[in-house]
Amino acid sequence: MKQEITLLDVTLRDGSHSMRHAFTEEQVRQVARGFEQAGVKYFEVSHGDGLGGSSLQYGFSTVDELKLIEAASEECKNANISVLILPGIGLKEDMEDAKRAGAKMVRVATHVTEADVAKQHIHLGRNLGLKTVGFLMMAHMAPTATLVQQAKLFESYGAEIVYVTDSAGALLPHEVKEKVSALKENLSCEVGFHAHNNLSLAMANSMAAVEAGATYIDGSLRCLGAGSGNTQTEVMVAVFERLGYESGIKLFPIMDVANEVVAKFMPRPQEITGSSLMMGYSGVYSSFLLFTQEAAKRYNVDERDILLQLGKMQAVGGQEDLIYEVARELVAKNVITK
Repeated sequence: MKQEITLLDVTLRDGSHSMRHAFTEEQVRQVARGFEQAGVKYFEVSHGDGLGGSSLQYGFSTVDELKLIEAASEECKNANISVLILPGIGLKEDMEDAKRAGAKMVRVATHVTEADVAKQHIHLGRNLGLKTVGFLMMAHMAPTATLVQQAKLFESYGAEIVYVTDSAGALLPHEVKEKVSALKENLSCEVGFHAHNNLSLAMANSMAAVEAGATYIDGSLRCLGAGSGNTQTEVMVAVFERLGYESGIKLFPIMDVANEVVAKFMPRPQEITGSSLMMGYSGVYSSFLLFTQEAAKRYNVDERDILLQLGKMQAVGGQEDLIYEVARELVAKNVITK
Protein backbone atom coordinates (compact mmCIF):
# COMPACT_ATOMS: atom_id res chain seq x y z
CA MET A 1 0.00 0.00 0.00
CA LYS A 2 1.32 3.43 -0.94
CA GLN A 3 2.20 5.89 1.81
CA GLU A 4 -0.23 8.81 1.90
CA ILE A 5 0.86 12.44 1.85
CA THR A 6 -1.18 15.65 1.60
CA LEU A 7 -0.16 18.20 -1.01
CA LEU A 8 -1.59 21.55 0.09
CA ASP A 9 -1.81 24.11 -2.68
CA VAL A 10 -1.02 27.78 -1.93
CA THR A 11 -1.54 29.29 -5.40
CA LEU A 12 -4.39 31.50 -4.19
CA ARG A 13 -2.44 32.76 -1.18
CA ASP A 14 1.32 32.74 -1.84
CA GLY A 15 0.54 33.52 -5.47
CA SER A 16 -1.13 36.70 -4.25
CA HIS A 17 2.34 38.22 -3.84
CA SER A 18 3.15 37.78 -7.52
CA MET A 19 -0.34 38.92 -8.47
CA ARG A 20 0.04 42.07 -6.34
CA HIS A 21 -2.98 40.85 -4.37
CA ALA A 22 -5.22 41.35 -7.39
CA PHE A 23 -6.97 37.99 -7.74
CA THR A 24 -10.49 38.35 -9.09
CA GLU A 25 -13.44 36.34 -7.84
CA GLU A 26 -13.73 34.59 -11.20
CA GLN A 27 -10.05 33.57 -11.17
CA VAL A 28 -10.49 32.10 -7.69
CA ARG A 29 -13.64 30.26 -8.74
CA GLN A 30 -11.93 28.78 -11.80
CA VAL A 31 -8.96 27.55 -9.79
CA ALA A 32 -11.19 26.20 -7.02
CA ARG A 33 -13.27 24.25 -9.55
CA GLY A 34 -10.07 22.80 -10.94
CA PHE A 35 -8.90 21.76 -7.49
CA GLU A 36 -12.24 20.11 -6.79
CA GLN A 37 -12.07 18.13 -10.02
CA ALA A 38 -8.43 17.15 -9.47
CA GLY A 39 -8.99 15.84 -5.95
CA VAL A 40 -7.00 18.45 -4.00
CA LYS A 41 -7.72 18.02 -0.28
CA TYR A 42 -6.65 21.48 0.97
CA PHE A 43 -5.87 24.76 -0.76
CA GLU A 44 -5.19 28.18 0.72
CA VAL A 45 -7.04 31.41 -0.05
CA SER A 46 -6.14 34.77 1.48
CA HIS A 47 -3.99 37.86 1.07
CA GLY A 48 -0.35 36.90 0.57
CA ASP A 49 0.43 38.07 4.11
CA GLY A 50 -2.57 36.29 5.54
CA LEU A 51 -5.92 37.38 6.92
CA GLY A 52 -5.96 41.12 7.53
CA GLY A 53 -2.91 41.62 5.32
CA SER A 54 -4.63 44.02 2.94
CA SER A 55 -2.97 47.27 4.01
CA LEU A 56 -0.70 50.09 2.91
CA GLN A 57 2.38 48.27 4.21
CA TYR A 58 1.74 44.92 2.54
CA GLY A 59 -0.42 45.98 -0.41
CA PHE A 60 -4.18 46.32 -0.68
CA SER A 61 -6.28 43.46 -2.06
CA THR A 62 -8.34 44.26 -5.14
CA VAL A 63 -11.13 42.03 -3.83
CA ASP A 64 -11.88 41.48 -0.15
CA GLU A 65 -10.31 38.18 0.91
CA LEU A 66 -13.49 37.03 2.64
CA LYS A 67 -15.35 37.27 -0.66
CA LEU A 68 -12.63 35.17 -2.27
CA ILE A 69 -12.79 32.56 0.50
CA GLU A 70 -16.56 32.40 0.18
CA ALA A 71 -16.36 32.13 -3.62
CA ALA A 72 -13.84 29.28 -3.40
CA SER A 73 -15.93 27.49 -0.80
CA GLU A 74 -19.04 27.68 -3.00
CA GLU A 75 -17.20 25.79 -5.75
CA CYS A 76 -16.12 22.88 -3.54
CA LYS A 77 -17.81 19.88 -1.97
CA ASN A 78 -14.72 17.87 -1.11
CA ALA A 79 -11.78 20.27 -1.32
CA ASN A 80 -11.20 22.31 1.85
CA ILE A 81 -10.21 25.96 2.17
CA SER A 82 -7.22 26.88 4.31
CA VAL A 83 -6.33 30.38 5.47
CA LEU A 84 -3.11 31.86 6.83
CA ILE A 85 -2.96 34.26 9.76
CA LEU A 86 0.02 36.09 11.24
CA PRO A 87 -0.53 37.23 14.84
CA GLY A 88 -0.20 40.99 14.88
CA ILE A 89 -1.57 41.31 11.34
CA GLY A 90 -4.70 39.19 11.50
CA LEU A 91 -7.15 39.45 14.40
CA LYS A 92 -9.28 36.78 16.04
CA GLU A 93 -12.29 38.36 14.33
CA ASP A 94 -10.63 37.71 10.97
CA MET A 95 -10.35 34.04 11.81
CA GLU A 96 -13.98 33.89 12.90
CA ASP A 97 -15.06 35.64 9.69
CA ALA A 98 -12.98 33.22 7.61
CA LYS A 99 -14.68 30.27 9.31
CA ARG A 100 -18.09 31.72 8.47
CA ALA A 101 -16.94 32.26 4.87
CA GLY A 102 -16.10 28.57 4.54
CA ALA A 103 -12.54 28.00 5.80
CA LYS A 104 -11.83 24.54 7.23
CA MET A 105 -8.16 24.98 8.17
CA VAL A 106 -6.13 27.81 9.70
CA ARG A 107 -2.36 28.04 9.59
CA VAL A 108 -0.95 30.32 12.27
CA ALA A 109 2.38 31.71 11.10
CA THR A 110 5.14 33.20 13.24
CA HIS A 111 8.84 33.89 12.91
CA VAL A 112 10.81 30.76 13.72
CA THR A 113 11.69 32.02 17.22
CA GLU A 114 8.30 33.52 18.13
CA ALA A 115 5.83 30.65 18.42
CA ASP A 116 4.75 31.95 21.83
CA VAL A 117 2.79 34.82 20.22
CA ALA A 118 0.46 32.28 18.60
CA LYS A 119 -1.02 30.63 21.68
CA GLN A 120 -4.37 32.45 21.56
CA HIS A 121 -4.69 31.97 17.80
CA ILE A 122 -4.02 28.23 18.03
CA HIS A 123 -6.56 27.89 20.84
CA LEU A 124 -9.13 29.85 18.84
CA GLY A 125 -8.56 27.74 15.75
CA ARG A 126 -9.22 24.56 17.70
CA ASN A 127 -12.26 26.07 19.42
CA LEU A 128 -13.69 27.04 16.03
CA GLY A 129 -13.32 23.46 14.85
CA LEU A 130 -10.68 24.34 12.24
CA LYS A 131 -7.80 22.05 11.35
CA THR A 132 -5.12 24.07 13.15
CA VAL A 133 -1.52 24.33 12.02
CA GLY A 134 1.64 25.99 13.35
CA PHE A 135 3.78 27.60 10.65
CA LEU A 136 7.40 28.40 11.63
CA MET A 137 8.61 30.90 9.03
CA MET A 138 12.21 31.69 8.01
CA ALA A 139 13.30 28.30 9.35
CA HIS A 140 16.85 28.81 8.06
CA MET A 141 17.40 31.55 10.68
CA ALA A 142 17.40 29.23 13.70
CA PRO A 143 19.41 26.16 14.68
CA THR A 144 17.53 22.89 14.69
CA ALA A 145 17.38 22.74 18.50
CA THR A 146 15.59 26.09 18.58
CA LEU A 147 13.22 24.96 15.84
CA VAL A 148 12.30 21.91 17.90
CA GLN A 149 11.73 24.03 21.00
CA GLN A 150 9.41 26.37 19.11
CA ALA A 151 7.58 23.48 17.43
CA LYS A 152 6.94 21.95 20.85
CA LEU A 153 5.29 25.20 21.91
CA PHE A 154 2.97 25.04 18.90
CA GLU A 155 2.11 21.44 19.70
CA SER A 156 1.48 22.27 23.38
CA TYR A 157 -1.01 24.97 22.31
CA GLY A 158 -2.94 22.42 20.25
CA ALA A 159 -1.43 22.56 16.75
CA GLU A 160 -2.27 19.40 14.81
CA ILE A 161 0.52 19.94 12.28
CA VAL A 162 3.75 21.97 12.59
CA TYR A 163 5.51 23.26 9.49
CA VAL A 164 9.15 23.87 8.70
CA THR A 165 8.77 26.92 6.46
CA ASP A 166 11.60 27.87 4.13
CA SER A 167 10.31 31.40 3.52
CA ALA A 168 13.51 32.57 1.84
CA GLY A 169 14.18 29.46 -0.22
CA ALA A 170 17.55 29.33 1.54
CA LEU A 171 17.65 25.77 2.90
CA LEU A 172 19.62 22.94 1.29
CA PRO A 173 18.25 19.38 1.15
CA HIS A 174 20.42 18.04 3.97
CA GLU A 175 19.28 20.93 6.18
CA VAL A 176 15.64 20.20 5.41
CA LYS A 177 16.17 16.54 6.24
CA GLU A 178 17.82 17.45 9.55
CA LYS A 179 15.07 19.86 10.62
CA VAL A 180 12.13 17.70 9.58
CA SER A 181 13.70 14.59 11.12
CA ALA A 182 14.21 16.45 14.40
CA LEU A 183 10.55 17.50 14.50
CA LYS A 184 9.40 13.96 13.72
CA GLU A 185 11.54 12.61 16.55
CA ASN A 186 10.34 15.16 19.10
CA LEU A 187 6.68 15.77 18.26
CA SER A 188 3.56 13.63 18.33
CA CYS A 189 1.69 15.73 15.76
CA GLU A 190 2.23 15.66 12.00
CA VAL A 191 4.98 17.67 10.31
CA GLY A 192 4.72 19.78 7.16
CA PHE A 193 7.13 21.59 4.85
CA HIS A 194 6.76 24.74 2.73
CA ALA A 195 9.43 25.54 0.13
CA HIS A 196 10.45 28.43 -2.09
CA ASN A 197 12.46 27.89 -5.25
CA ASN A 198 14.96 30.75 -5.04
CA LEU A 199 17.93 28.34 -5.20
CA SER A 200 16.15 25.91 -7.57
CA LEU A 201 15.83 23.42 -4.71
CA ALA A 202 12.11 23.49 -3.94
CA MET A 203 11.40 20.04 -5.42
CA ALA A 204 14.56 18.50 -3.99
CA ASN A 205 13.80 19.99 -0.58
CA SER A 206 10.20 18.76 -0.70
CA MET A 207 11.43 15.26 -1.50
CA ALA A 208 13.91 15.45 1.39
CA ALA A 209 11.10 16.56 3.71
CA VAL A 210 8.86 13.64 2.75
CA GLU A 211 11.73 11.18 3.06
CA ALA A 212 12.34 12.57 6.57
CA GLY A 213 8.71 12.02 7.55
CA ALA A 214 6.76 15.14 6.58
CA THR A 215 3.19 14.29 5.57
CA TYR A 216 2.01 17.77 4.49
CA ILE A 217 3.85 19.47 1.63
CA ASP A 218 2.97 22.84 0.09
CA GLY A 219 3.05 23.71 -3.58
CA SER A 220 1.62 26.15 -6.09
CA LEU A 221 0.47 25.70 -9.67
CA ARG A 222 3.09 26.82 -12.19
CA CYS A 223 5.16 27.79 -9.09
CA LEU A 224 3.01 30.92 -8.66
CA GLY A 225 4.25 32.41 -5.40
CA ALA A 226 6.60 34.92 -3.80
CA GLY A 227 10.19 35.14 -4.99
CA SER A 228 10.79 32.38 -7.53
CA GLY A 229 7.63 30.69 -6.34
CA ASN A 230 7.00 27.44 -4.51
CA THR A 231 7.39 23.78 -5.34
CA GLN A 232 5.29 23.23 -8.46
CA THR A 233 2.16 21.35 -7.42
CA GLU A 234 1.53 19.52 -10.67
CA VAL A 235 5.17 18.42 -10.78
CA MET A 236 4.95 17.13 -7.21
CA VAL A 237 1.92 15.05 -8.09
CA ALA A 238 3.89 13.33 -10.84
CA VAL A 239 7.13 12.96 -8.91
CA PHE A 240 5.64 11.65 -5.69
CA GLU A 241 3.46 9.20 -7.60
CA ARG A 242 6.59 7.80 -9.25
CA LEU A 243 8.25 7.61 -5.83
CA GLY A 244 5.39 5.51 -4.52
CA TYR A 245 3.44 8.09 -2.52
CA GLU A 246 -0.31 8.64 -2.77
CA SER A 247 -1.57 12.24 -2.73
CA GLY A 248 -5.09 11.60 -4.00
CA ILE A 249 -4.62 14.26 -6.70
CA LYS A 250 -5.22 13.25 -10.31
CA LEU A 251 -2.35 14.23 -12.60
CA PHE A 252 -4.12 15.25 -15.82
CA PRO A 253 -6.78 17.42 -14.13
CA ILE A 254 -4.21 19.24 -11.96
CA MET A 255 -2.07 19.83 -15.05
CA ASP A 256 -5.12 21.23 -16.83
CA VAL A 257 -5.93 23.82 -14.15
CA ALA A 258 -2.26 24.82 -14.05
CA ASN A 259 -1.85 25.24 -17.78
CA GLU A 260 -5.34 26.28 -18.91
CA VAL A 261 -6.32 28.52 -15.98
CA VAL A 262 -3.40 29.75 -13.89
CA ALA A 263 -0.92 30.18 -16.74
CA LYS A 264 -3.32 32.54 -18.48
CA PHE A 265 -3.55 35.07 -15.64
CA MET A 266 0.03 34.94 -14.34
CA PRO A 267 1.67 38.36 -14.75
CA ARG A 268 4.98 36.73 -15.68
CA PRO A 269 6.55 33.26 -15.63
CA GLN A 270 7.94 32.21 -12.27
CA GLU A 271 11.65 31.89 -12.86
CA ILE A 272 14.86 32.26 -10.91
CA THR A 273 15.98 35.80 -11.64
CA GLY A 274 19.02 37.57 -10.25
CA SER A 275 16.92 39.06 -7.47
CA SER A 276 15.17 35.87 -6.39
CA LEU A 277 18.46 33.97 -6.54
CA MET A 278 19.97 36.53 -4.17
CA MET A 279 17.02 36.01 -1.82
CA GLY A 280 17.87 32.35 -1.44
CA TYR A 281 21.59 33.08 -1.24
CA SER A 282 21.19 35.85 1.36
CA GLY A 283 18.24 34.33 3.24
CA VAL A 284 15.79 37.17 2.54
CA TYR A 285 12.02 36.77 2.87
CA SER A 286 10.62 35.82 -0.55
CA SER A 287 7.74 38.32 -0.46
CA PHE A 288 10.29 41.16 -0.47
CA LEU A 289 10.91 40.63 -4.20
CA LEU A 290 8.53 43.18 -5.75
CA PHE A 291 9.21 45.76 -3.03
CA THR A 292 12.95 45.41 -3.66
CA GLN A 293 12.54 45.82 -7.41
CA GLU A 294 10.49 48.96 -6.88
CA ALA A 295 13.04 50.43 -4.44
CA ALA A 296 15.93 49.64 -6.78
CA LYS A 297 14.18 51.41 -9.65
CA ARG A 298 13.21 54.42 -7.54
CA TYR A 299 16.72 54.99 -6.16
CA ASN A 300 18.71 53.68 -9.13
CA VAL A 301 20.60 51.03 -7.18
CA ASP A 302 21.20 47.34 -7.80
CA GLU A 303 18.54 45.00 -6.37
CA ARG A 304 21.28 42.58 -5.39
CA ASP A 305 23.01 45.14 -3.19
CA ILE A 306 19.73 45.79 -1.38
CA LEU A 307 19.11 42.09 -0.82
CA LEU A 308 22.63 41.38 0.40
CA GLN A 309 22.31 44.11 2.98
CA LEU A 310 18.86 42.91 4.06
CA GLY A 311 20.32 39.44 4.51
CA LYS A 312 23.11 40.79 6.71
CA MET A 313 20.48 42.63 8.76
CA GLN A 314 18.43 39.40 9.06
CA ALA A 315 15.31 41.26 7.97
CA VAL A 316 12.03 39.37 8.41
CA GLY A 317 8.45 39.72 7.22
CA GLY A 318 6.86 42.90 8.52
CA GLN A 319 10.04 44.91 7.97
CA GLU A 320 9.32 45.91 4.38
CA ASP A 321 10.11 49.53 5.27
CA LEU A 322 13.75 48.50 5.65
CA ILE A 323 13.94 47.85 1.92
CA TYR A 324 13.58 51.53 1.08
CA GLU A 325 15.81 52.56 3.98
CA VAL A 326 18.58 50.30 2.70
CA ALA A 327 18.16 51.66 -0.84
CA ARG A 328 18.50 55.24 0.44
CA GLU A 329 21.60 54.31 2.44
CA LEU A 330 23.19 52.79 -0.66
CA VAL A 331 22.59 56.04 -2.52
CA ALA A 332 24.16 58.00 0.34
CA LYS A 333 27.22 55.72 0.15
CA ASN A 334 27.32 56.13 -3.64
CA VAL A 335 26.71 52.43 -4.19
CA ILE A 336 25.00 53.03 -7.54
CA THR A 337 25.69 50.00 -9.69
CA LYS A 338 22.85 50.02 -12.19
